[in-house]
Amino acid sequence: MNLLPAPGAEMSESNWQSRRHERRNHRQYPWFRQHGSNRPHSQSGWNASPSLQVTLTVSRCNTRPQQRLQDSGHGDDEAPSTSSSTAGSSSVPDLPGYYFDPEKNRYFRLLPGHNNCNPLTKEGLRHKEMESKRLQLLEEEDKQRKKIARMGCNASSLLQKNKLGFLNVTSYCRLAHELRLSCMQRQKVQIQSSDPSALASDRFNLILADTNSDRLFTVNDVKVGGSKYGIISLRGLRPPTFRVHMHENLYFTNRKVNSVCWASLNHLDSHVLLCLMGIAETPGCATLLPASLFVSSHPGDRPGMLCSFRIPGAWSCAWSLNIQANNCFSTGLSRRVLVTNVVTGHRQSFGTSSDVLAQQFAVLAPLLFNGCRSGEVFAIDLRCRNQGKDWKATRLFHDSAVTSVQILQEEQSLMASDMAGTIKLWDLRTTKCLRQYEGHVNEYAHLPLHVHEEEGIVVAVGQDCYTRIWSLHDGHLLRTIPSPHPTSKADIPSVAFSARLGGFRGAPGLLMAVQQDLYCFSY
Repeated sequence: MNLLPAPGAEMSESNWQSRRHERRNHRQYPWFRQHGSNRPHSQSGWNASPSLQVTLTVSRCNTRPQQRLQDSGHGDDEAPSTSSSTAGSSSVPDLPGYYFDPEKNRYFRLLPGHNNCNPLTKEGLRHKEMESKRLQLLEEEDKQRKKIARMGCNASSLLQKNKLGFLNVTSYCRLAHELRLSCMQRQKVQIQSSDPSALASDRFNLILADTNSDRLFTVNDVKVGGSKYGIISLRGLRPPTFRVHMHENLYFTNRKVNSVCWASLNHLDSHVLLCLMGIAETPGCATLLPASLFVSSHPGDRPGMLCSFRIPGAWSCAWSLNIQANNCFSTGLSRRVLVTNVVTGHRQSFGTSSDVLAQQFAVLAPLLFNGCRSGEVFAIDLRCRNQGKDWKATRLFHDSAVTSVQILQEEQSLMASDMAGTIKLWDLRTTKCLRQYEGHVNEYAHLPLHVHEEEGIVVAVGQDCYTRIWSLHDGHLLRTIPSPHPTSKADIPSVAFSARLGGFRGAPGLLMAVQQDLYCFSY
């Protein structure tokens, strides 16, 4: 007699085998129990079936054997720590097309980013994570916690080592300066102007301090489009008020400012050299603006001495203080370097194989150093009248486009930064890299680099809107300063550091301009 199975018996056997298979997976992959089967699928943001979860989880483990071996010592009740590129701080596997929300303890599907109302995009999640980190750092800054520049660098330790003879005078002064640098506090600067409404609407694009650090040239983006210029007098930059005055001018342009530098035509820093990008039928140009157009600090200045040179597509510019290239400036063009004499109008052209994005003249030797989009850094001997085989005096190479070059005072070393976030100190005699400064963030932006040998520091603002300060002597990262405003690629802070802010009797400090605000980080 054939016995038929009772109704539902086949289904019960299938469920029993499924549960047996599930328990076996739990023993092999203990973290699956924590983030997988114990979550009701009706409440989870991850709408995949249980079988799909098992497949994805097992596949994830098979692709990371080193991680599985590393976490083999964990018990069944502890999940191994695997980092998620999206969530960052959560200890869950990274599933393609999904992200794990640690607050809600569940997965959510990432949708295409073309919908501006959709918050679940990689860019939005990354911005949220960066903003959370920035607010946390700002909270620590506001609490005025005493920061330590490096391990063992505190006042009592330095004094004790100095008394015992473990530190010479140079090392003691350098470490003491680092200690003061790590304790800089942020103060908002009050800007006085004849047009207060413009200060509330115009956004800082860049700031540039002159040689004596008593003036600050500013380029501001205006609402109607284009840029306007001003000069801020820093003589009133004193605690506790930190007040400065903005001297504006009606000179206005609707073209992008590619590069700016101070120029010494009549006297030290008598003019400002700007490179303007051409638009439509209007060609690009290099313009010399007298500083007396903004504020007449020298009676001998003549406001009429305004020069403009038609130069197509200038990426960078530099003013020469070398006696053999007196009254000359250089502009870096697309595949060409152009050296122009302001007084005579004579021009000297040098062909290159790439766009020239950064330039600086040497003072002791008649050399012009250039950084190219190809990653090459080379020097032009200005005494060469032709483009023979000897016109390139020095050649160095980076792996990405060079955005800034800075020559050190003895002119035996050069520092360069590129679009990969690499900052290197080069020996010009041996053409070898002496030191590398880690932590700078850059992907494609044209960001400047600030080197201050007197204070022994290197300052750079990354594309993540963080200002980082390194020790020039050993490359140690001394300070990371978050932006006072939410991070944005359009609001990267512009900074200026000086050993004497406000003039000869000024104190060391850092100026930071972002959006409509100006901040001072002083000792």
